[in-house]
Amino acid sequence: MNEIKTRLIDLIKEGKWKALKKEVGRIEPYDVAELLEELAERDKIIIFRLLDNEQTKDVFKRLSQDKRQEIIEGLAENASKIARLLNDIEPDDRTAFLAELPGEVAQKLIQYLSPEQRAITNQLLGYPKDSIGRLMTTEYVAVQPEFTVIDTFQHIRQYGHDSETLNVIYIVDENWKLLDDLRIKELLLADPNQAVNNLINHQFVALNATDDQEEAIKMFKNYDRVALPVVSEEGVLIGIVTFDDIMDIADAESSEDFHKFGAMQSSVTNPLKARIFDLYKNRVFWLLALVFMNLFSGAVLESFENVIQSVVALVFFLPLLIDSGGNAGSQTATLMIRSLAMGDVKMSDWYKLIGKELVVSLFLGLTMAAGVALVASFRAPEVIVVVALTMTLTVLMGSTVGLLLPFVFTKLKLDPATASAPLITSIADISGVIIYFSIASWYFGF
Repeated sequence: MNEIKTRLIDLIKEGKWKALKKEVGRIEPYDVAELLEELAERDKIIIFRLLDNEQTKDVFKRLSQDKRQEIIEGLAENASKIARLLNDIEPDDRTAFLAELPGEVAQKLIQYLSPEQRAITNQLLGYPKDSIGRLMTTEYVAVQPEFTVIDTFQHIRQYGHDSETLNVIYIVDENWKLLDDLRIKELLLADPNQAVNNLINHQFVALNATDDQEEAIKMFKNYDRVALPVVSEEGVLIGIVTFDDIMDIADAESSEDFHKFGAMQSSVTNPLKARIFDLYKNRVFWLLALVFMNLFSGAVLESFENVIQSVVALVFFLPLLIDSGGNAGSQTATLMIRSLAMGDVKMSDWYKLIGKELVVSLFLGLTMAAGVALVASFRAPEVIVVVALTMTLTVLMGSTVGLLLPFVFTKLKLDPATASAPLITSIADISGVIIYFSIASWYFGF
């Protein structure tokens, strides 16, 4: 890639535009997009101008939001290029791009659209932010049930050029109500003179335009489809969602959950490109909140000051014991958050899981207790019982908290990923300190 980048920059410096256009035309759209992410603003605009219409569309949708905005701003004096680009890209990609722009900028760009594309864009932008309506495209092929297989293929040849996918053909009645969907394989293997109506069984899976985008992820996972139809409340076909769009959303959801689990705001993307203040702002709230939360640990330690002074060896094992509880809780929370997000576990399953988790965490705690007891036998034999009991109980407690918090947040209509690792760790730390020194006070008779 570096070799290609150097060659393109050299051609730009030498002003060899025909050779540059020919060279760029041989590169895959994905690789062109990767190059544009790295090039200086002037160079990326030059290369983008030399792309043909099909390349322009394919490259633009693969760029990050920031680079898309830079491209549009760089083409400001070339209204025809902007208009052609915005009209050619798929409606769902265009909607995703416009939705992230400031309102006045988006409205200005919408004016470049044809009346038909403008109406489609305004319709898609009218759906809630994270709904399937924002994600769908209106470019698909639909036929009526009385069409023969021959008629259907003729219709595909006439109207399928702009369709986002031809793997699935949709069957609708005269009111555009969805009757079924057919994979292209079924049509290819059917009798050419057979009516489409004889191929359908009315057993299709569809999404609702107002559903959350996470619902689409689950549906694609459960039904193994390359595309799913989107219908209105009345069952009217209004668009489709394709697998590649779902992959983008799944990646975004995973990144969002990862940031939340780390107690960061989801707006942090690439730390190399993010501003210092944005990185600071997105991390400071939770960390500051947890500082005050952890003051409880200090207060607990202060209340057990006499125990600590009498058995100094207890301090040596304190970090190890409370960290073990937090680590166990984070492990369990990660598993539960993923299972809830993927639909493998439902809210009503919590009571089934709690018993199983208690048994598992008990075995884990006993195993880890044996390990810490072995260390204590060399370092401070007098605290073996205390550290072993504490290890068992902190692992049990941490795992229980890690399991229950995602369910609690889900019940409160909050994202379960908000049950983040720092929160679980802080709860485990405070509880671990209380458990540790309470057992020590009991055991040593304070």
